[in-house]
Amino acid sequence: MNAQPAPTASRQIAWPSVVTVISAAILIGAEVFGAAFAGGWALAILFGLGDTGAHVLQAVLFGIGVLVMIAFIRAAQRVEPFTRRA
Repeated sequence: MNAQPAPTASRQIAWPSVVTVISAAILIGAEVFGAAFAGGWALAILFGLGDTGAHVLQAVLFGIGVLVMIAFIRAAQRVEPFTRRA
């Protein structure tokens, strides 16, 4: 017996939602990653860590920024779905 999955309804990309989320992600990403680099530099100076310490802090804060952006896009996708049924 051949068990095939039931046909699913076709889906279309909701371009207005995709463009809205991508535009917001670009704006928020610029702020998040700018704050990561500036914050790493400022904290390194505050604690006297030197150039290597600044780069390490910037990398750590950049990684946290990536996690923030992933969380933002996932939450935005729940509010503005990227696909809709045709």
